[in-house]
Amino acid sequence: MEEMTNWHGKPYYSLDAYCKNTYGHKLYKIALNAHLTCPNRDGRLGLRGCIFCSAGGSGEFAVDAGLDVDQQLAEGLALFGNKYVGEEFIAYFQAYTNTYGPLPYLESIYRNALSHPKVRGISIATRPDCMAEPVVQLLQQLKLEFPEKFIWVELGLQTIHEKTADYIRRGYPLEVFEDAFTRLSAADVPVIVHLILGLPGESREEILESVQWVSDRKPFGVKLQLLHVLQGTDLATEYLDGKFQALTKDAYLSLIADCTSLLDPAIVIHRVTGDGRGKDLIAPDWSRNKKDVLNSLHHYLKEHGIRQGGKLGTRPHHTL
Repeated sequence: MEEMTNWHGKPYYSLDAYCKNTYGHKLYKIALNAHLTCPNRDGRLGLRGCIFCSAGGSGEFAVDAGLDVDQQLAEGLALFGNKYVGEEFIAYFQAYTNTYGPLPYLESIYRNALSHPKVRGISIATRPDCMAEPVVQLLQQLKLEFPEKFIWVELGLQTIHEKTADYIRRGYPLEVFEDAFTRLSAADVPVIVHLILGLPGESREEILESVQWVSDRKPFGVKLQLLHVLQGTDLATEYLDGKFQALTKDAYLSLIADCTSLLDPAIVIHRVTGDGRGKDLIAPDWSRNKKDVLNSLHHYLKEHGIRQGGKLGTRPHHTL
């Protein structure tokens, strides 16, 4: 298949390969905190967030959350100094829910980032229940105004299984995700789907069902996020009370291999592990060394002859 010939030595279609193929070089992300909130935190749905979400709304790697978005972007670019890492960057609206705010403010922060000469495009992390039609229309308009730049939307799905969704306090049923995904796709806005692997109570088969379900819908991209147990979360309380165990490294490598083999080769895999800030990470401890995790994964995939899409359309029958 054509996709398999341009993966730059990896057995899956990584974001790095996509950027090199499309733009000629790697694009580095600058994580931003737009000072928004979340319906799971402001009282609309709840006050404590999803069970796994940190106090920083998963935006701990934002350059300096005390600055406004323009200042964060400038500081993020400055961090790269004179070291050549590519001439363009992705402005990543990461913390909390980045379509959950007044439309004029959202337009301002998106437009300012897209207007920066070193920003190749923006990636907007959000919830599908916060994808109001005026926001979709705004993204369509910005696509017309900035045709040379991209606009991606990252939707947090985590799982297709309602029992797990209730446990993690996701706050919306699966049909809400399907509606947001359908409307964004109709507007020609690429969607990146976020899945969490290792959620308490989910079997390996159930995890793979979520992956297969996403693959069948052929989004632009997917993030496969290892479940991290972080200080200050309700998940941490559950873990420390012995209610579940974090995945071992060996179990995770095997699971990612199955996930990768089920994903359509045209889907860009934006993440295969994830990051937890060192001082906040409780488990799994082995995930602290991201370079080792990635090297081990690439070795495992090659050793077992596994490539993205290799089991497309099959149903694995493993159990944890």
